[in-house]
Amino acid sequence: MKMAGNLFKHKILGRVFALIIFILCAWGHIYHPLEAATLDASQVTDLYSQAKDLFKQANEAAASDPDRAQGLYAKAAMRFERIIKEGDVNNGRLYYNLANVYFRMKDIGRAIVNYRRAEQFIPNDSNLKQNLEYARKKRLDDIEEKQETRVLKTLFFWHYDLSTKTRVVIFTICFASVWIFAAIRIFAVRSFLNWSILASVALSLLLAGSLAADEINLRKERPGVIISPEVIARKGNSDTYEPSFKEPLHCGTEFVLVEDRGAWYRIELADSRTSWVPSKDVEMVR
Repeated sequence: MKMAGNLFKHKILGRVFALIIFILCAWGHIYHPLEAATLDASQVTDLYSQAKDLFKQANEAAASDPDRAQGLYAKAAMRFERIIKEGDVNNGRLYYNLANVYFRMKDIGRAIVNYRRAEQFIPNDSNLKQNLEYARKKRLDDIEEKQETRVLKTLFFWHYDLSTKTRVVIFTICFASVWIFAAIRIFAVRSFLNWSILASVALSLLLAGSLAADEINLRKERPGVIISPEVIARKGNSDTYEPSFKEPLHCGTEFVLVEDRGAWYRIELADSRTSWVPSKDVEMVR
């Protein structure tokens, strides 16, 4: 029985070890660049400085000359977009700044989509959270999350509230604790060590499962945002189909992509309703 128990423990530890390797590999893959940059570092720096300066000028002109301010905001957005597309630069601060520009331009859809992109890199940033929630309050569509989602967010609050980076750190500590307590257990037989090992293994498995779920969602789930002022959601992938809802969907409404048919996307809203919208009227978060 003792040998069987030891084999069971080693099997659990082996699976935890395999999970940490998987998670670390996945973490490195998430933000791997896909395309070669066409801008060098000095060009990226110049464009970033210009964008920040234009944004500052626009803020100063907003009260006295709104039209000029909007023009300056548009120029700032163009430079931030160039850094992302031609410089192949992807980081939270860049997307956050771009989102702020679009918000000042009253482009709620592109503001939300870029806040969501920034959230992937700096999920615990308090300013980002505040600005994203404020932008969401500005949109016209008020779509409540389904009951199941609200329950899951309550039960597994640590999965939703803690950033991926924080969970990786805690997981690493718990995983290391398993081996530390196991090593001490060899030289000192104490009941509290057995409980410590089991607790560390349990926490490691919970966190590993949470991180694995993130990676699965990252690969499977494709969130997006309506960027056109309003879109008539339809029951099929053509303008000939009847509208799905009484009212059109508006700029800033978030969804998950269900099916991609090129010119048309089948989307699912937060309340589980599905419909078809033209792909030109939306932008994907990733």
